Amino acid sequence: MSELALYRKYRPGSFAEVVGQEPIIQVLEGSIKQGTVGHAYLFAGARGTGKTSVARIFARELDTSPDDLYEIDAASSRGIDEIRELREAVLTLPFASKYKVYIVDEVHMLTKEAFNALLKTLEEPPAHVIFILATTEFHKLPETIVSRCQSFTFRKPGLDELRTVITNAAKAEGRKLDLAATDLIALLGDGSYRDALGVLQKAFGATANKKITADLVASVSGAPPGELIFQFIEGLVSRDTDATLGVVKRAADAHRDPRIFLKLTLNLIRAAMFLKFAPAVGREIITPFAEAERQFVERLAARPESTALSLILRELLVTYDELGRSYLPELPLELAILRIVGLLAKQV
Repeated sequence: MSELALYRKYRPGSFAEVVGQEPIIQVLEGSIKQGTVGHAYLFAGARGTGKTSVARIFARELDTSPDDLYEIDAASSRGIDEIRELREAVLTLPFASKYKVYIVDEVHMLTKEAFNALLKTLEEPPAHVIFILATTEFHKLPETIVSRCQSFTFRKPGLDELRTVITNAAKAEGRKLDLAATDLIALLGDGSYRDALGVLQKAFGATANKKITADLVASVSGAPPGELIFQFIEGLVSRDTDATLGVVKRAADAHRDPRIFLKLTLNLIRAAMFLKFAPAVGREIITPFAEAERQFVERLAARPESTALSLILRELLVTYDELGRSYLPELPLELAILRIVGLLAKQV
């Protein structure tokens, strides 16, 4: 039997276990207590932020039995025929609950005709039916659908929230993460609990050791070693084109993911920029950093050249959006180095 994925194993099972969506939970709990539950809800937000988990918990809090809970993947059931079947099915009474709850995931994938059919049901739903629509692409939904729902936007978790979830999962599995490993997994999670736990599971699968290190996480995720990032940033600040391009080449030769490389770079430069220009905020940002990263950022912020960090950050942000569209994955980063060095030379 295959092992249960960590993101499923540690999926929240109650409102109290949901992290980072407190305002939404407060409204949902309040509607249950006050008897003001609506007939249609829309949960929007990036993937891995807990939309379907909260939908399931909401259904359970309404005492909906498994026989009266229906989950539909609109990515595979997106046509008008499927929605017509749903319109007929909602007319039947629940088996053992007050409500029949329909969770429609990735609802933006429905066809135009399917949306029109669904709209008729949302306008005049049976009293025993609750719809919970979930989407990662709110902008693709027809306004007519949105207007019939109570809408909630699920925010991406911050690094601190991801660190908490990662640390708790590792502890429950009898593993221990060093601080640098926790930070790296949180960054790689990119605002998604599911993605962060996916990286953690890769690390677990790569070793039987109880302690998970940042080097191990880097090796299974395609992230570069921290020292390589330090050298890259130092080369940029020093306007050392050869050294900086050399770092990019070594990363490419080692098959390190350029998007991850740049994401880690941006995180450190941003921290140093705040430490330079807004020390109180900067100190708060670097507090959870591992010792090596914290010391590097402090050294970087103290350098006279660090006044140019905002310029470097701006250029690299533009480059980040270009990665993944190039025939040579590292080419946008190489071009950014030349632009940055040229701009810095003009400031001297």
